[in-house]
Amino acid sequence: MEKCKARIDSVYNGSAVDGKGLRCVVFFTGCNMRCGFCHNPETWTEKGIDVTLPDLVAKIKRYKSYIKNGGVTLSGGEPFLQAEFCKELIKALHEENISVIIETNGLICDKELIELSDGVRLDIKNQEREINSKVFEFLDFCQDKDKFVTMTNVLVPTLNDTQEKLQELKRVKEKYPCIKEVKFLAFRKLCESKYDRLNKPFPYEKYREGNNADLQRAYSILGIC
Repeated sequence: MEKCKARIDSVYNGSAVDGKGLRCVVFFTGCNMRCGFCHNPETWTEKGIDVTLPDLVAKIKRYKSYIKNGGVTLSGGEPFLQAEFCKELIKALHEENISVIIETNGLICDKELIELSDGVRLDIKNQEREINSKVFEFLDFCQDKDKFVTMTNVLVPTLNDTQEKLQELKRVKEKYPCIKEVKFLAFRKLCESKYDRLNKPFPYEKYREGNNADLQRAYSILGIC
């Protein structure tokens, strides 16, 4: 257990947008997509801090009473890139009666990790390309195991909020009953300062930010009130 290490960017306590209730979010470093609208470009590389399993569990346990109606969310970056550590972390947190869900792009179908989790927040990336076929392999397994899936999607005006793009998401939702809820996330530019700090261009500067009307239209097309 002492030798089990991971590289993380940070731990944030008190999130109300990364799953049910108040949550402690662990941001893992490393990403296999690096989307142009990403709010966490600092997690793309392997830079960050090394953390051992006992130290991270101890840190999370300090928030246990605070997150009792929520839990822990493994995010990033892409946590499935550090799957072995995540498996041990989930096992340790389950021993403390702390639930754990995983935010992922769905390109890595580690079946053991999916099974260990208490749910998945699957962010469908359809902004610049079609949905990757690996996502459907991921969803096939979630469906087989009746894993609770929240499908999320960053809605970028004029890029992936077209009727065609949204109908594609509707077909995914209808095909997989394991997708119990859908969360559209309005595109925001609050991350621009991070790109400046990292000396990286912000590829989505030309797009306007999303608003509530954009979200409501998307939910309506998917038949969600």
